[in-house]
Amino acid sequence: MGDETVPIDDRGFAYGDGLFETVLIRDGEPLLWPEHLERLARGCERLGIPMPTRETLDALPARAEPGLWLLKIILTRGSGGRGYCPPASPEPRLYWQLSSFAPQGERWQEGVRVRLCELRLGLQPHLAGLKHLNRLENVLARQEWCDEGIVEGLLCDSDGALVEGTCMNLFWLRDGRLETPCLDRCGVAGTLRAALLASQSIEEVSSPVETLYAVDALWLGNSVQGLWPVTQLEDSTGTIIMQWTLSDAHRTLQSAAHGLLGYPRTA
Repeated sequence: MGDETVPIDDRGFAYGDGLFETVLIRDGEPLLWPEHLERLARGCERLGIPMPTRETLDALPARAEPGLWLLKIILTRGSGGRGYCPPASPEPRLYWQLSSFAPQGERWQEGVRVRLCELRLGLQPHLAGLKHLNRLENVLARQEWCDEGIVEGLLCDSDGALVEGTCMNLFWLRDGRLETPCLDRCGVAGTLRAALLASQSIEEVSSPVETLYAVDALWLGNSVQGLWPVTQLEDSTGTIIMQWTLSDAHRTLQSAAHGLLGYPRTA
């Protein structure tokens, strides 16, 4: 990786003052690379952290061997400042790690069970959409269940609007329209989500959780795992709320997403 140790005064370590990206690499090609770079640049601008050079970033995926790999990039503001007050001239630190990867293909084919989380996301429009290092809300939400059959938890904001999964974005088909939660107040705007919004007719909406009771298909997805169709939704006590039978409707959006990632277009 970049620096092998993290100083105790690194602001990313101390305060979550930084950003990260997790990039799928296939045979040396970083997938959705423009979307990852755009989100990183947007985060740097919003937080006031100098962006690494394109040459520096482009060199990282090139280190991967043939096959499927994950590149984790962490950019912190570095050290300095007093307490929460950041330094006037930050000297960022760039960390990175490569690890081999195998997706969970059975979830593409068979679908997944998910549940509603009790935790509610706080509203902070200034950080909305960013993949910043302060992910304690997601950690607490993921701590809510230990059933291995549940693969994700769905999160609402403090006003009750659907936002995302703990680590995936949310999509659904309702009355013939593809929709995804609007992420202008909180949540992470995923790179697969960005690519699908650019290539498909998907409307960003603000909707309560009850919306899911009337949808024809529901998916969770990100740029690493692809798109998982949801077959069962449970509440936080394990009571089944909704069930779906996989159909052509599920496969259409999944096919579009997997075409962007080089994954099988499941039939």
